[in-house]
Amino acid sequence: MSDRPARRTQEQRRAQTERRVLDTAMTLIASHGSRSVTLAEVGETAGYSRGIVHHHFGSRERLLAAVMEDAQRFTVPTYEGDGLGQIANIVGAYLRNVADRSPSARAFLQLWGEAIAGDPVLAPLFAQQDAEFRSFLAGRIRAGIVDGTVRPDADPAAAAVFLLALVRGIGLQLIATPPPGDFAAIVREAQRATSDAFRVRAD
Repeated sequence: MSDRPARRTQEQRRAQTERRVLDTAMTLIASHGSRSVTLAEVGETAGYSRGIVHHHFGSRERLLAAVMEDAQRFTVPTYEGDGLGQIANIVGAYLRNVADRSPSARAFLQLWGEAIAGDPVLAPLFAQQDAEFRSFLAGRIRAGIVDGTVRPDADPAAAAVFLLALVRGIGLQLIATPPPGDFAAIVREAQRATSDAFRVRAD
């Protein structure tokens, strides 16, 4: 057996470079917003050439889309026959992801603010991503209606808008300075509000 470290494959080197570029882009966007951040600045700050970001992502729009997707990624709690329980757990997992990944969460919400202000690149990217997330949440509401844990009169599309507003609004406050209140209590209240909003009412 050789003690010599294994050589990284081209795919591994590419993944490492893209990870470093994304982390650098998130840090710069979190600090300054996206409008003043250039591809060349991201590459140089990450320790690479000025053209490395264009080589890996192709354009500013594709880099921002990758930042948005990566920053909002979190592990979705599994469905175990309790739709309402899964929805409440999704709320908690989303908020913990915001708290645990502060630079990326701050970058995401910086981009969201720019999209709201009408940025021509970010506005359509957020419109698409939010529509996909709402569709996912609506599907979870439907699953809860089917398994009997969510009240049958719940409107899945409207419920998805409520849930997205809940986690996005709380997330915005969680990265504010100073952070508001006790984080664990905030998560509990958000999950309680979710359960109370959609639980089946006793006759």
